[in-house]
Amino acid sequence: MRLAVVDVGSRTVRLAVADCDGDIPLPVHTAKQRLRLAEQVEPDGSLGERALEDLVAAVAEAAEEAGRWGVEEPIAFATAVVRDAPNCRQVLDTVRDRTGVPLQVMSGATEGELTFLAARQWMGWRAGPMVLLDIGGGSMEVAFGRSRTPDFVTSLPLGAGRMTREHLGEADPPPPSAVKELRRRVRHELRDVAARLRWETPRTAVAASRTFQQLARLCGAAPGRHGPFVTRTIARGDLKAAAETLSTLPAAARAALPGISAARARQSLAGAVIAHTAMRCLEIDTVTLSPWALREGILLRRIREEEQPRHDRTAEPLREVAVGQQPAAPPGELVRGGA
Repeated sequence: MRLAVVDVGSRTVRLAVADCDGDIPLPVHTAKQRLRLAEQVEPDGSLGERALEDLVAAVAEAAEEAGRWGVEEPIAFATAVVRDAPNCRQVLDTVRDRTGVPLQVMSGATEGELTFLAARQWMGWRAGPMVLLDIGGGSMEVAFGRSRTPDFVTSLPLGAGRMTREHLGEADPPPPSAVKELRRRVRHELRDVAARLRWETPRTAVAASRTFQQLARLCGAAPGRHGPFVTRTIARGDLKAAAETLSTLPAAARAALPGISAARARQSLAGAVIAHTAMRCLEIDTVTLSPWALREGILLRRIREEEQPRHDRTAEPLREVAVGQQPAAPPGELVRGGA
């Protein structure tokens, strides 16, 4: 069984093709297109005509490439930049009508559950009670659990791209007061999560997402060319120093640092501030990176669904335990049910 996932994020569209005949997805092909939807968002959060045209073209190209690798119906989903848009339904309908691909969205809590599933599969049971941090462009997911699925999961409006726009503005580099205000915002958003985790006492902290991958490289972790099986960690002290360095540099200079790509240089400071403040609030000293994240979680869920007898397949709703204010599930939610 060969499957493909098309992941529409705030900056890129990524295609992952994998063979899924066993218990795990084995990568066959990956591809990436730069899209930068977040930079084309209207003042009210909507995606304008230019952004929609670019999105349609990117999804069509990804679907065509998936077909060349033997997958006629890729699983296509979009994250916060589309989910939070006031014209979300119009975007989904337009992509489907013009490409034939049913692009869907899921709630932030569902993203957190599936990313936790992937990280748990990667880390194994020896990780014990585990907390997951995932910083995207538009949102940040935090999940905790002792099993395959989290005991609680929450999605917060703390994406690196969103916080750059809302707090750091156009100044390059931003003034210290703006960075201070961003830290205050992160502490406020994480207050309830921190109180919950004090009771849970996780044994292992895991991080997923491109934001954490770049920060790990900046903090001295092995580069990606060394492969996924190299253990990569980030210590809170190293992350604090990295955030301080980034705060003094303009975006062009940040792009010259290890791990910081030119495309993400502007939002790298917000990502570092969010990550360090979160680790401090949640009393996490070190995080271990999981190369598996949301795309792999979707593939793992699909593998499990295929393994179940048809009469055993149910559509149980995702169990969301409120920590702070949970976002309502948007139209076209992609995945439901525990893993």
